[in-house]
Amino acid sequence: MRTTVAALAGAALLTLPACSDSGSAQDVPASGPSASTTSTTTTPVAETAVAAPAESGEQPKGITHDVGRVPPGARISTSSSVSNGRTTVVLRVSGLLPGTRYGSHVHTKPCGAAPADSGPHYQHEKDPVTPSVDPAYANARNEIWLDLTTDAQGAGSASSTVAWEFRRGEANSVVLHAAHTSTEHGKAGTAGDRLACLTAAF
Repeated sequence: MRTTVAALAGAALLTLPACSDSGSAQDVPASGPSASTTSTTTTPVAETAVAAPAESGEQPKGITHDVGRVPPGARISTSSSVSNGRTTVVLRVSGLLPGTRYGSHVHTKPCGAAPADSGPHYQHEKDPVTPSVDPAYANARNEIWLDLTTDAQGAGSASSTVAWEFRRGEANSVVLHAAHTSTEHGKAGTAGDRLACLTAAF
């Protein structure tokens, strides 16, 4: 169960290297063919300014559930690349509160009017117990964690690399939370309230 505040062009995400604040990037030792034979595929980038939920009908692509901590107009963008079975997800935000810690994870369902509509964290190996707070499942190797701390302008970024690929159709959003992700047993993967959500099909 782990993102970025200035308007960012979607194309720029594909050319900038993945980056994060200390401790947010999750990497797994490389395996497989050498770099010279590596094939990388990058999914389309999801980017938008967040808005309040619609009262009815189709919801915005980006939703803020807490206008105090994620103001309307703040931007969230994400991209995902796959290379030799390893997946890297990059999250960038702008327009958030300056000098503030946020947690972020990939979730299973698209964003909805209610914070819980985005479903649980995506897990490579699914925990048979719900909610998942067992560190054997709720960890940065089995999920995508994108925790970050914004700079003085309210911008930030994070990246996570794992040794697996998403199952098609099962990862559909990135959610911003109110705190960095816990690793404590019984609380593993939790990161406080869901503040905002970006619908993004990985």
